[in-house]
Amino acid sequence: MPSKSQTTFDVLVVGSGASGGWACKRLAEAGVKIALLEAGRPQADANFSEHKPEFQLKYRNLAPEIVSKTRPIQSKFEVCSEYNYDWFVNDIEEPYTTPADKPFDWMGRLRMTGGRTNVWGRVSLRFSEADFKAASHDGYDTDWPLGYKELAPYYDLVEKYVGVTGIAEGLDHLPDGQFQPPMPLTCHETLFRNHVKEKLGRTVTLARSANLTRPLNGRGPCHFCGPCERGCVTHSYFNSAFTTVADALVTGNCTLISNAMAYKVLMDADRNRARGVLYIDRNTHQPHEVTARTVILCAQAQESARILLNSATTQYPNGLGNSSGALGHYLTAHTRSGGGRGEFPALGEKPSRGAPVKPVGIYIARFRNLKGNPPHKKFIRGYGYEGGSNVDFSWNASGFGDAYKKAILEPRVSFEITGFGEVLPRWDNFVEIDPNVKDIYGIPVLKIHLSDGENERAMIQDMGDSAGEMLEAAGAKNIRTYANPSAPRWALHEAGIARMGIDPKKSVLNQFQQSHDIKNLYVMDASAFTANPCQNPTLTIMALCVRSCDFLMQEMKKGA
Repeated sequence: MPSKSQTTFDVLVVGSGASGGWACKRLAEAGVKIALLEAGRPQADANFSEHKPEFQLKYRNLAPEIVSKTRPIQSKFEVCSEYNYDWFVNDIEEPYTTPADKPFDWMGRLRMTGGRTNVWGRVSLRFSEADFKAASHDGYDTDWPLGYKELAPYYDLVEKYVGVTGIAEGLDHLPDGQFQPPMPLTCHETLFRNHVKEKLGRTVTLARSANLTRPLNGRGPCHFCGPCERGCVTHSYFNSAFTTVADALVTGNCTLISNAMAYKVLMDADRNRARGVLYIDRNTHQPHEVTARTVILCAQAQESARILLNSATTQYPNGLGNSSGALGHYLTAHTRSGGGRGEFPALGEKPSRGAPVKPVGIYIARFRNLKGNPPHKKFIRGYGYEGGSNVDFSWNASGFGDAYKKAILEPRVSFEITGFGEVLPRWDNFVEIDPNVKDIYGIPVLKIHLSDGENERAMIQDMGDSAGEMLEAAGAKNIRTYANPSAPRWALHEAGIARMGIDPKKSVLNQFQQSHDIKNLYVMDASAFTANPCQNPTLTIMALCVRSCDFLMQEMKKGA
């Protein structure tokens, strides 16, 4: 029999990442008693290694097979290395499956307090009214059950706390935010920005990023050391472990339960209400129950859907809160397999092995299928780009002796942009429980079905073509573009598999991320998204979470 908590909490939150941290902070600071279940171990500054040289590592960061032995999927993610691979899930112990013809790399699975915010790319972009109401514009699928005006105050609140560097551009389709002073663009990024605007009318801006440029709440400004994915002792980038979660814990109202693999949501036997969560202790492999008056899942899109699917009951045989049948369906991510690169003159820049490293580059705002512009003939919705310049040594220099030493110092400037495009919500992109496979903790795993459709394939081709067009307009040489199928590497922006909607017959959650079926059950991560616009999702995940927590507290006051 599972051991049972002696305390019944007001709210139980599963997951301590972008949304879980905010749920705990918002509720705990209001006096709500919280239990926070985190599948990983506690995070601390002592684990950070952003200033540690490679020669101090056992394998000098030169033995990727050591990492891939236990993390064959996670090691494909460029930020998983000898420095931090023990933060990531062991793929052998915690597998998932896919159809043979639909490979999918489920990367960025963390087992540390803070979740993906430990290693995220930090790009923080708002969705626009056009994104929330895209279906009204192009007729595909359905609108979100809320609009930009409802979320704008929460974007403001989150940005002011997180700290986002950015440049105001005045674009309706990429709303400006509450920015810290911008980090500077490089000479080549400035050149690219100006030429693309002058010749093509497209907006190239600083990538709006959760990196501080001035002190905030005891956190120091970024000192340009480079590898944010290895942590930050000055807390200059946003990581929920040392921000929102820390704030929640200091109130005394939040209890962190680490190494807790959430298995299923538990239901009252005689009422249609959640009563807690069953979890498996990662160290002892023993089951435990934690009870609460309300349950909030913030485990990451696939993980939250997995918990709900594993929580099936006689009343909900296809997954908890799934009377609509939509749970697990409409999986989206972002395509990221179209783009281009080129070379520029050095413009006086010189390579260095120890110079400051700017943690952000550029962002090219969406320019396809905007309101008031002619629609593209081959696809709907749109894409943006991330990228930037890099000055490096001439590693392929030829010669010997002094001639070689001189040649290798010749700067080589590359410029690369990668498109991030919206994947349309489709019923046939979905997750389900694989009845034949369990993880090392005895929890049934997911089988993930994701593939490009015709819209994505046409969009990816245009990403490559447009990348070449912009690089040429900026004066780049030796331009090389690419447009490849997404599989198996989509952006780690999965969403939509417990979607919000107005109609309970067609959606899982309402606009406050509350289950249509079970009123004390909420899902506050990206699985709640109705659609997944081309902008990075994390800022919207956080803003939605805070809004939903305010609604939850109103419901609690009513005794609901």
